[in-house]
Amino acid sequence: MSKMEGEMPSVVELNVGGVFYTTSRSTLMKESESHLSAILTGKSSLERDSKGRYFLDRDGVLFRYVLDFLRNDSLILPEAFRERERLRCEAIFYGLPGLERAIKEPNGKRPVGYITVGYRGSFAFGRDGLADVKFRKLSRILVCGRVALCRDVFGETLNESRDPDHGMSDRYTSRFFLKHSFIEQAFDMLQEQGFKLVASCGSGTAGGSAEQLKPGVDSEENRWNHYNEFVFVRE
Repeated sequence: MSKMEGEMPSVVELNVGGVFYTTSRSTLMKESESHLSAILTGKSSLERDSKGRYFLDRDGVLFRYVLDFLRNDSLILPEAFRERERLRCEAIFYGLPGLERAIKEPNGKRPVGYITVGYRGSFAFGRDGLADVKFRKLSRILVCGRVALCRDVFGETLNESRDPDHGMSDRYTSRFFLKHSFIEQAFDMLQEQGFKLVASCGSGTAGGSAEQLKPGVDSEENRWNHYNEFVFVRE
């Protein structure tokens, strides 16, 4: 871009990775040492798209948080936001150390508490109980804890359909479960949100239980039924 600071219009149209933004020149230049400020003062070149908008080949969706930070001097991320590291890379690219610090700060300010994850499982067998085709089988992953905390960690993977008090977040529940059946995925999500495993317990398998089975229940599979719980904490 060859235009210097005095020639730049007060309202600027941007194309950031295919996402369009309209903002003020003063907002973009709020951090005088940033890459955005360098662009607007002619210290760094910038292409235009076919409509004349200034083009940045960066993540267009994440740029909304960059703008929010410049406008408000603060960063407010949605619940269960899972792209902190990518946003941090954007902050580095744009030369915004204040934004980079703000991305890290919420880690120490997020709500603390416990979440219990439990699952009832067995092993699936092939036809006629062939022992060489055993696979772990999870029927459902249960989530218990404070509602706001559970939503913060699991986001849209959380199924609340069996909870009677929809919408209320300042309470506890033991009726949530996940929409998937991958226990390691649940563990990864907890770890990414700063939780640590502090306790666990398991029921063991049913072994040679002679209890009467419901119609359609595989007797061999039923022998291996077990239940496990894992307690995580974020301090």
